[in-house]
Amino acid sequence: MAGGEEASPAIPRPFLKWAGGKGQLLEQYGPLFAQRFKRYHEPFVGGGAVFFHLRPARAALSDYNTELIGCFQAVRDDVCGVIDALRKHVYERDHFYAVRALDPATLPPAERAARTIYLNRSCFNGLYRVNAQGRFNVPFGRYTNPRLVDAPNLGACACALRRVRLDCSSFTGVLERAKRGDFVYLDPPYNPTSKTASFTGYSAGGFGPDKQRELARVYAELDRRGILVMLSNSDTPLVRELYGGLRIVEVRAARAINSKGSRRGAVTELVILNYR
Repeated sequence: MAGGEEASPAIPRPFLKWAGGKGQLLEQYGPLFAQRFKRYHEPFVGGGAVFFHLRPARAALSDYNTELIGCFQAVRDDVCGVIDALRKHVYERDHFYAVRALDPATLPPAERAARTIYLNRSCFNGLYRVNAQGRFNVPFGRYTNPRLVDAPNLGACACALRRVRLDCSSFTGVLERAKRGDFVYLDPPYNPTSKTASFTGYSAGGFGPDKQRELARVYAELDRRGILVMLSNSDTPLVRELYGGLRIVEVRAARAINSKGSRRGAVTELVILNYR
């Protein structure tokens, strides 16, 4: 990297915490990933744990969250600018709320990305949640000396993203991009396991049952076209109904986000595959 930064590690890690991130499941997912494919697609990229793990030669990543995709683009295109902007932030309550109150649309790309990373690393539980107006509204977190700037990892992420296509779009956009022989990984906001378990505040509008059914139709169309598809979701009757004719694999995941400690722990999740 320019500017005398430390050498980048060989393996990049997600530079954003993200609810539902798949870092803890990569070992279980390993045998399930498609082994040979032309291009990789991930329409719900989130923190990008699967992408950074696979590091495919050709990839197209997308998400409906404009702040998320803008952050990925800035890291890819101007990682030194993002690092410089991030170093101006401090872990302090008043500073946090002043930065949270900024309109991100008024900031240059590198500063906007630094704002996103700073808020993500400083807010409560590393959540990303917006209100009905689409404004980030997670409160200040309580940490001991959080690492706001991880320059080596950001450099590694920039290298991994160098030739990646990034789009801010609905998951249906994958139908326009994916071709026969490609591999698509779908990691949508999960179907809630109870009436109080829903957490779909990553973008205004949420992701309810109708969206889950629309996603199942997209999956079926990808399958019809000869595209390899892997999907993660919760173990609920709706999910099992929507994908009943496909290969379903159960995995065990730690539930990290719950206001009640007694409800945190290992739960069964489903992986739906259209290949062996």
